[in-house]
Amino acid sequence: MRTFTQRLLLPGLTTLALTTAGCASPAHTDSAGPAAAPGAPAAGSSQQLEVAAAPQGSADPTPLARTATGDGRPEKSSLRVASYDKGSGRAVIAAAPKPPKDGRNSPADGSPAPAKPVAAGDVIASAPAPGAPDGLLAKVTEVVGQTDRGTEVKTAPTTLSAALGEAKADGKVKVDPSSMTVEPLLKGVTFSWAKGDGARFGAEGAKLPLGSLRLDVNAAVDTAKDAPASAGASVSGFVQLAPQVEFSYTGTKIGSAPSAAFLGMSGDWSSQWALKGRAAASTGAPKRIPFAKLHSAPVIQVGPVPVVVNLDLTAYIQVEADGQVTLDVQQDVKGDFRVGGSYATGKGWTPVSTSAVHSTPVKATVAASGRVKAAVGAEASVGLYGAVGVGADFAPYLRGEADAKASASTDGKTSVSGAWALYGGLDLSGQLHFQLSLFGTPVLERRIPLGTLHREWPLISGGTGR
Repeated sequence: MRTFTQRLLLPGLTTLALTTAGCASPAHTDSAGPAAAPGAPAAGSSQQLEVAAAPQGSADPTPLARTATGDGRPEKSSLRVASYDKGSGRAVIAAAPKPPKDGRNSPADGSPAPAKPVAAGDVIASAPAPGAPDGLLAKVTEVVGQTDRGTEVKTAPTTLSAALGEAKADGKVKVDPSSMTVEPLLKGVTFSWAKGDGARFGAEGAKLPLGSLRLDVNAAVDTAKDAPASAGASVSGFVQLAPQVEFSYTGTKIGSAPSAAFLGMSGDWSSQWALKGRAAASTGAPKRIPFAKLHSAPVIQVGPVPVVVNLDLTAYIQVEADGQVTLDVQQDVKGDFRVGGSYATGKGWTPVSTSAVHSTPVKATVAASGRVKAAVGAEASVGLYGAVGVGADFAPYLRGEADAKASASTDGKTSVSGAWALYGGLDLSGQLHFQLSLFGTPVLERRIPLGTLHREWPLISGGTGR
């Protein structure tokens, strides 16, 4: 395992695996225009685009897709963005590197046709490129001229509706866990994953379901000032998840907002953690302790269009206590979640947030009076081309309370009379951001909250006596 001060990045593994079997990456056929694509629909009809993982290795993600002036149908181009300056909006467009001489990626195998020069009014969508690490979605406003590196152009920001036109697309794509960069924020944090192809990494990788990642943490938390040394507070355990990106788009006429769209994140979640000792009293907001940050910028192919997804996640521990109760609790949580934004003509953007989880206490001891609530959760955001679209906070928690005379344990040991109880629960909240207008929909005038999904259920309780 690398030292915790390093970022864990495995170069070259930045593509996604498909969510469902049978949805293989499309075989992109190069074209000098939309008519060259086999099976392409007639002009004026709606084009159904496949949503798939960007290819890997010798078949890199499409360097650049273009919707030509007055056409409205995206096509794969043999051009690429050689450089981009965000401040001026200027880009240099050049021919993509020639394929290897060993015959791979020959035109018969679907390599790009000879490049057609870009023109003012063209819309370009690019995978990550020099100066554009989050990809580039832009409209060419002026062709400046030729340079020794390619054609220099001026660009302006544009929308997916300008790139996708009247097309339709709908798909779910799993995030490749090996594409995640991980920045541990506390000592004792380790990272493991299991890819969909069976490759595994980390101390716990052999135990994980394919397509999952896991963060393990063992950290001290603030202990109550009057607590004995034996009641030192700590949290240990793991967070395991298999995130996937959901994307859909239904276009209308060129230059208009789509009739429907969706961007979101979903997946399976499981965690197990132990909270021990007497946590210090929290004043005001609960004490939140981030222990790891994760980032991924995978590329998905929406037909010929490379769409760059930015996914960020911060895993944290959160403790809220009155400094009186002492716990020794271990809990398992399993379930799923789905958050996102859904757009429909006439309704605008509406939030989506659902989750089904259940928890099981493995061990529980409550002593003294007071209350405590502990969560091991994650703040997550998903967006396109570097702009945040949806943010969410997913926090399964455990809450305990006891009266002044209680001391009880699930192993049957009791000391004095009293009452105690433990509860499992879930808080899911978040918001939609105005950057969702990237789809070509009306700009959000304000951030729209997802609303708080709150559920709680009893785990175990009782009265005890001598």
